[in-house]
Amino acid sequence: MNQHMNKNLKIWLILATLVVVTVLAALWAMSTFWFPRYPWRPWELHPPSQHEIVEDIEFFYTAETVVSAINVTLSIFLLLTYVSIYLKTRSEFTIGLTIFSAVFLMNALASNPFIIRAFGFWPIGLGPFALLPDLFTLGALAVLLYLSVKY
Repeated sequence: MNQHMNKNLKIWLILATLVVVTVLAALWAMSTFWFPRYPWRPWELHPPSQHEIVEDIEFFYTAETVVSAINVTLSIFLLLTYVSIYLKTRSEFTIGLTIFSAVFLMNALASNPFIIRAFGFWPIGLGPFALLPDLFTLGALAVLLYLSVKY
């Protein structure tokens, strides 16, 4: 019974943390105005208005920032879960899972638009395709965390 209560508390803690991280990342991303703005390309038949370009870019990079922040949070929870499992079992397989989750964490950090911009680069030109890898990573991390918390 006590183990079941601890597991439920852990799940609610993870969900609450994810909600807080999502809201804070969205607010932070929407409050910054240094997202890249690229000019119209002359080979396009109907140039979009500057307003349309800015809205699209801000939406994609806000979404990318939020998804990346969720991925960082899930990766941290996954890493902590695997480290605690390793400390209990001393299994070599768990070492591999720990390294795997650490690599996911590095991937999530490297794909965050704020981190990219902090190093002086501009993540521009991919539109919605910049978001797709992070969405796939989010799915993989959610499944791994679900399985590791469930069992």
